[in-house]
Amino acid sequence: MEFVADFHIHSKYSRATSKDMDVEHLVYWAKLKGIQLIGSGDFTHHLWLEELRSKLEDKGNGLYEYKGINFILSSEISSIYSKNNRGHRIHNIIFAPSFKTVDKINAHLAGIGNLASDGRPILGLDAAELARIIFDIDENCVLVPGHIWTPWFSLFGSMSGFNKIEDCFEEQTPKIFALETGLSSDPAMNWRLSALDRYSLISNSDSHSPSKIGREANVFNCELSYQAIREALRTKDKSKFLYTIEFYPEEGKYHYDGHRLCGVRFSPLESKAHKNLCPKCGKPLTIGVMNRVDQLADRPEGFKPDNAIPFKNLIPLDEIVADVKGMGKASKAVEQEYRGILSKFGTEFEVLGKVPEEDLRKGMDPRIAEAIIRTRQGKVNIAPGYDGEYGKISIFGDDEKPKKHEEQLSLF
Repeated sequence: MEFVADFHIHSKYSRATSKDMDVEHLVYWAKLKGIQLIGSGDFTHHLWLEELRSKLEDKGNGLYEYKGINFILSSEISSIYSKNNRGHRIHNIIFAPSFKTVDKINAHLAGIGNLASDGRPILGLDAAELARIIFDIDENCVLVPGHIWTPWFSLFGSMSGFNKIEDCFEEQTPKIFALETGLSSDPAMNWRLSALDRYSLISNSDSHSPSKIGREANVFNCELSYQAIREALRTKDKSKFLYTIEFYPEEGKYHYDGHRLCGVRFSPLESKAHKNLCPKCGKPLTIGVMNRVDQLADRPEGFKPDNAIPFKNLIPLDEIVADVKGMGKASKAVEQEYRGILSKFGTEFEVLGKVPEEDLRKGMDPRIAEAIIRTRQGKVNIAPGYDGEYGKISIFGDDEKPKKHEEQLSLF
């Protein structure tokens, strides 16, 4: 069966997350979005684990269910450590096939650090050692390096990462078969590194609030079970792992280089011209994902490996509606329009990717329909994100935006 999966989210027990990151709200939003499988997130936190145990029904195939939505047991571990006289901060996502395996993982990691301090615990643990622990406990676990290009906390990050996967995971490297690209890169950027050809590139929301689940996701056509999903990722089977759903990478908050406090946003060439220093204050720039990919790439832009899994760039529907209306995503008018569209056409992913153009034009505000169509075609304008600042999307040019009196008339 075909289904959409978002493997990387956080619970209400992680820092800087919504209090609504609970099972009920996650399931509610999964149904609106069209997601059939969600990562539980944060299984290392005792209170969240207790909630998962009490509410999820064991399906007997490595997955769990609540009111028609499937969960895979997952958690993110932050490893902060020194190696070869350099500090590293690496985030890794763990999938586990059962609560029994989760209990063993938690018992071991609790002897290393405080798992109760955060839903995403920080451990002074080498990433290679973490991998060894996980795979020794259960070889059916999956370890996925998270958002691998994020400057501060990732495998290849410009500020604290490595240049090669093998340098990070050592002898455990062959057991790793999937990498998470993160919001600030898409698969095409990763295709520029031949060293990544054997890995399945997955995309997830890393959501801290329920409405943002699925902003990146994965589409499969296989049995909805833990082992079938694991095998599809391990073998990189294009008949079973169909494609990923991607942010436009420019929208990610670390795509370009820059210095947010000074409002400086640079392309890699501009950074080079300024010797990677902020021209306003003289401090080092935060080197973004595009620049870091350039540093490690051994292929030109546009190269596509033969075994590449396809992808589709989409913009979340509430952002499209907000852009058309010239209002904030959280406004009542945007929410009302969003829910009205879904009540007519189905899930958000159906609206964004599958409903025929003619039906879109007939069934909603024609400017919203046009914006969705342009998004499908890649006809969008984005001021790239940098140094923790999300990129800004504009689908229509200034000359296409309605005049003030037209906006007022549309209210009546």
